[in-house]
Amino acid sequence: MERVLIAAGLVAVAVVVAFVLRRRPPEAPTQPKRWPVPSQLDRADFDSPEVPWLVVVFTSSTCDTCAGAIERARPLASPQVVVQEVAWQHAKALHDRYCVEAVPCTVVADAEGVVQAGFVGQVTAQDLWAAVAIARDTPNPS
Repeated sequence: MERVLIAAGLVAVAVVVAFVLRRRPPEAPTQPKRWPVPSQLDRADFDSPEVPWLVVVFTSSTCDTCAGAIERARPLASPQVVVQEVAWQHAKALHDRYCVEAVPCTVVADAEGVVQAGFVGQVTAQDLWAAVAIARDTPNPS
């Protein structure tokens, strides 16, 4: 009889634990950190503000992937597109001003400094070129 009471007690405890666990809301799934990309640049802060398009790559000398990001951006340079690298070690104030928290951060901005596309981390040459092409082909609403 004692064994039956112990078994019944264990079953009762298991039922209570199951009931409590079922009533708890599930934990939210983890989400990757989304690093901010500037939405507006002051073109006077960068080279050749008179050029219609700016591709700026925020980098750091301690970043292994930054060299690849600037290498993919440089071929975009033309009379219509200025490409500029902004290294944290040489332009920390610009990184701070535009709240760049992760590098590489590649930004495509128009003549008014409105960011038309932005990428944090590695960006493929195809994605970068496509972003510039789409931004250049999209009529300005103003």
